[in-house]
Amino acid sequence: MVYNQAMRDLGRSGLGGVLLLLVFAGLAHGHGVAGRDAAFLQQSAGAQVGPFFYLGAKHMVTGYDHLAFLFGVIFFLYKMRDVAIYVTCFAVGHSVTLLAGVLSGAQVNAHIVDAIIGLSVVYKAFDNLDGFRTLFGAQPNTQAAVLLFGLFHGLGLATKLQEFQLAADGLIANMISFNLGVEAGQLAALSIILIVMTQWRRTAGFFRHAGLANVILMIIGFLLMGYQLTGYFTERTL
Repeated sequence: MVYNQAMRDLGRSGLGGVLLLLVFAGLAHGHGVAGRDAAFLQQSAGAQVGPFFYLGAKHMVTGYDHLAFLFGVIFFLYKMRDVAIYVTCFAVGHSVTLLAGVLSGAQVNAHIVDAIIGLSVVYKAFDNLDGFRTLFGAQPNTQAAVLLFGLFHGLGLATKLQEFQLAADGLIANMISFNLGVEAGQLAALSIILIVMTQWRRTAGFFRHAGLANVILMIIGFLLMGYQLTGYFTERTL
């Protein structure tokens, strides 16, 4: 099976240890809003279109969980039409919950949302490995799944902003600008991913290592889930 071969390749390559180091380093730094960006959000008042656009783009470009999911989504998409359809599903999903989450003030637990975002990475890697057909004999509607997980990704963005007392003055304009920045950052990151993927697909080793790449992606998703669930249960015991 593709999965078993990929696991053997993972063990022989020694990538497991490197993967753990890279992922936990990323988790330690996180991709929340901090430093000067946090100070700006705390003090901002009125419409700040440019800065919020920049913050949205920056958050998406540095959001390893969002990028990991997008990497999985486009992994086996060869036509730009298909890429556009799936990316649009994702964009619609996260735009709806980002705007609704912040503007409505609805509170959700950030750890649970981020754990589901980690699950989205696991799902897409498992799907790329043809796990659903192999184990269950059925294939989920992938476009619907990308839209659904897009809703959680947007909610994850909203929870980061809900950590701050954003001024009501200019909030709608600022959130629209932030969302447009997220879209711009997504397009920029996606362009780089597509360039790299296109070059990789032209090599003889692409299909030989595709399974391994998705096993690594699945492990990243599980690590993200575990990290967030640990944070959730730690909070509950304090």
